[in-house]
Amino acid sequence: MAIRVVVLASGTGSLLKALIDSQDSSFEVVALVTDNAEAGAIRHAATAGVQVAVIAPNDFADRSAWDLALADCIDFYQPDLVISAGFMRIIGDEGVNRFAGRLINTHPALLPLFPGAHAVRDALVTGVNETGSTVHFVDAGVDTGQVIVQKNVDVIAGDDEASLHERIKVVERELLVEVVKDFAGAKKYFGQKADR
Repeated sequence: MAIRVVVLASGTGSLLKALIDSQDSSFEVVALVTDNAEAGAIRHAATAGVQVAVIAPNDFADRSAWDLALADCIDFYQPDLVISAGFMRIIGDEGVNRFAGRLINTHPALLPLFPGAHAVRDALVTGVNETGSTVHFVDAGVDTGQVIVQKNVDVIAGDDEASLHERIKVVERELLVEVVKDFAGAKKYFGQKADR
């Protein structure tokens, strides 16, 4: 039986599309939850017949009300796995606690290096020879959760933020699909410390 996957996304939805395109008997993307009514991810979801919910922060009195609404919305879809895939909001304690052990994130760097929203830029500024992509569990910190899997991406002479980020995204999509299928098959990574 396929596991139920809910994807959180704020932007273009390339990771969402990779997951939708890779669905098989092991997992099904049942919903997109977004904070952005203009997100390109909505088009990918609609094309695939995936349900969409918009939980915009401005529609709520305060951050705690939004956190609760987000968690309740995710819960509505009864997910086995929740994926933050280009979701540009920090998930509050309500969501982190409610979905602990089944809430994962992708990050365009080799954590713990370069956490935060500008990881690709930070790698270039620092002058490293390689960076990469990480899939990790979400905890209460910013990109501090246990690493599930990582893959290196070389920094090439002449790279700018856009070119490097594009190569990282290719790896990120592959890793995410791999992790979701492993989760669905109750295989490696989950409940264990991943090798780097």
